[in-house]
Amino acid sequence: MTSGIGLGIAMTWFSLLVLIPLCAVIVTASEGGWANFWTTVTNDQTAAAIKLTVTQAALVTLVNIFMGTLIAWVLVRDRFPGKALLEIMIDIPFALPTIVAGLVLLSLYGRGSPLGVDIANTRFSVFLAFLFVTLPFIVRTVQPVLAELDRDVEEAATSLGASRFTTFRRIILPALVPAIAAGAALSFARGVSEYGSLVLLSGNLPFKTEVTSVRILGSIENDNVAAAASTATVLLVVSLSVIVLLDLIQRRVSRRG
Repeated sequence: MTSGIGLGIAMTWFSLLVLIPLCAVIVTASEGGWANFWTTVTNDQTAAAIKLTVTQAALVTLVNIFMGTLIAWVLVRDRFPGKALLEIMIDIPFALPTIVAGLVLLSLYGRGSPLGVDIANTRFSVFLAFLFVTLPFIVRTVQPVLAELDRDVEEAATSLGASRFTTFRRIILPALVPAIAAGAALSFARGVSEYGSLVLLSGNLPFKTEVTSVRILGSIENDNVAAAASTATVLLVVSLSVIVLLDLIQRRVSRRG
């Protein structure tokens, strides 16, 4: 009885926050018919924004898979001065308002940069903004799993003659892959939906640095909600496809491990 009530409350809450809004977006996108939807998403400016967003989010996710796992490994397996400070700094992108992050990035990597690096209004500015806001995801999903791994199993494999690479590939990696996949999915989804951290740095130049979130906002400001919903639906389909793909990959790697 109690579990049934709990399940009902959970599903109601999930429906109100996720299912119903997603369905509303899809319904709004379909109001103009397939022809209107296709015309919207194949519009040159919209297509360029979608391509830029998905490409940069995918590249950032690949970087995070390697660097996030490496940072998590260092935080768990190594001891060094300043480790506690690094632990705090990892979470700064979570705590910092994204528009403030954009201002910080613009100050460091825009015109008059104290570092001598000016990437404002370029495609690399989009990559940098995505990289900043997605940094913690894989680190924080992999870190607790890595901390719970039984070191005795690794030592046993080493004593039986397994190389470090073999031990990592056959013992450590299969245990980490589900966490890496979960972090990668979060990283990609955050990237394709990001707005605040890049709105100042990228310049929002059509066909150059304009991302889909800016394009969606522009459609809404022009009172074209159906176009905004159509673009959002494409992002939804892409994100769900990536999540399913990552799930299939992690299942296959775990079985082979």
